[in-house]
Amino acid sequence: MPTVLLILLLVLAILAILTAVLLFRTARFKPREEPVSANPVEVSDREGAVRRFSAILQKPTVSNRDPGLVDPKPFEEMLALLPELYPAVHRQLTRETVAGYALLYHWKGKQPGEPVVLMAHYDVVPAQPDGWKQPPFGGVVKDGMIWGRGSLDTKETMTSIFEAIGRLLGEGFTPEHDIYLSFGHDEEIGGVTGTPSIVKLLQERGIKPAMVLDEGGAVVKGIFPGVGRPIAVIGTAEKGRTDVKLTVKGAGGHASTPPRDDPAARLARAITRLDKKSFPARFSPTTLEMLDTLGRYTPFGLRIIFANLWLFKPLLLHLFVRMGGQIGAMCRTTFAVTMLQGSESANILPVSVSAVANMRNAVGETVDGDVERIRRVIGDDKVEIEVPFQAEPSPVSSTSCEPYLKIRQTVSETYPDAIVTPYIMVAQSDSRHYGTLCKNVYRFTPLSLSKKELGSMHNLNECIPVEKYCKCIEFYLRLIRKL
Repeated sequence: MPTVLLILLLVLAILAILTAVLLFRTARFKPREEPVSANPVEVSDREGAVRRFSAILQKPTVSNRDPGLVDPKPFEEMLALLPELYPAVHRQLTRETVAGYALLYHWKGKQPGEPVVLMAHYDVVPAQPDGWKQPPFGGVVKDGMIWGRGSLDTKETMTSIFEAIGRLLGEGFTPEHDIYLSFGHDEEIGGVTGTPSIVKLLQERGIKPAMVLDEGGAVVKGIFPGVGRPIAVIGTAEKGRTDVKLTVKGAGGHASTPPRDDPAARLARAITRLDKKSFPARFSPTTLEMLDTLGRYTPFGLRIIFANLWLFKPLLLHLFVRMGGQIGAMCRTTFAVTMLQGSESANILPVSVSAVANMRNAVGETVDGDVERIRRVIGDDKVEIEVPFQAEPSPVSSTSCEPYLKIRQTVSETYPDAIVTPYIMVAQSDSRHYGTLCKNVYRFTPLSLSKKELGSMHNLNECIPVEKYCKCIEFYLRLIRKL
């Protein structure tokens, strides 16, 4: 038999074996769903819950990086309003005000043990009334919707926690172990003093939580190729954040006689180099677990890929990066120029030109390592690099421990149609400050959100349907009973 024919037969045999292996693995790659049985939970005082939430939304608790621009009155009014709206909570839980307006509540449990921390923040980003269908700080309830800045980010979780605890207190419920409520007042400006001060206070008291739950992922649809069911994404880690300032200085002068070594051109060249050379991509263990979970629900053709990542992982990684957006951001450190500054006049050469970029550091990377890479890619000593703000990526929390399983079970009970999966959160939350105090830190906002609703956060016409707000309360009723 000719050698060529033997080689051809060998190749065909290898392809046949490979195909058989791929199909066999795909056939076994099925969802690992556990049956969920849950007693129905209803929000008994829906009208009262909505009315109280509306009152909270009417307080414009806008934070600002410049303390001199913060109006303290709405924060003071908020602190005075909460005991009026939730009297049972404030009678039976102790409350401390920390670092000005951050709030720490303590609910004593039946027995000693590691406590749980439930988080939210009640500060909001600014909102001008132009373009809003309802006043941004009107707390208007109309046509089944609750309107207002903070209705999705995240006054709804704070008030849902209060509503759930108020009802449970009315039923005579006491948790097995202590529960702390940690509500920040400056998360929107990076959590500068609020949550860090609460964490420091707990640390000084020797308190180590078993679990921390803050805002984060939600129940969403259409975010993963081939999966039509709702997906509940629980953040087990979050990317870091680094603000990088690039500056090139020059002699200035008249624009009619530009120098050959133009600072603006030099800065533009540095930015272009960074734009052309993206940070390396890789799948973190958390992302691989997400792919393993969601890939089981895709059509058979796609499932071949997810069932055989040992072969297709490089191709899939390339596709994720090309897709960009949140999918691409999960796979690598991102770098985006957000601010540019140069001359104040069209005919004056700038003495200094600068660009500020927002870098989101991938889990597993470090700020120092990413900044050093920027320096190498630019390769120009005349481009000065500063780091005005930095926050390292968070540690990764377990998905096999009891705290995570309790959250996952509660999500499944509240949203039975949703596929529950861990993921890496690309934004930041106040929960990152708890990383030194607790190893089980999770990020999940118990809401089913449409793309339109997600798009209204930090944007015009932020609002939440009454039904979805009540679902949020339902989630905390279920969860707290497990704690």
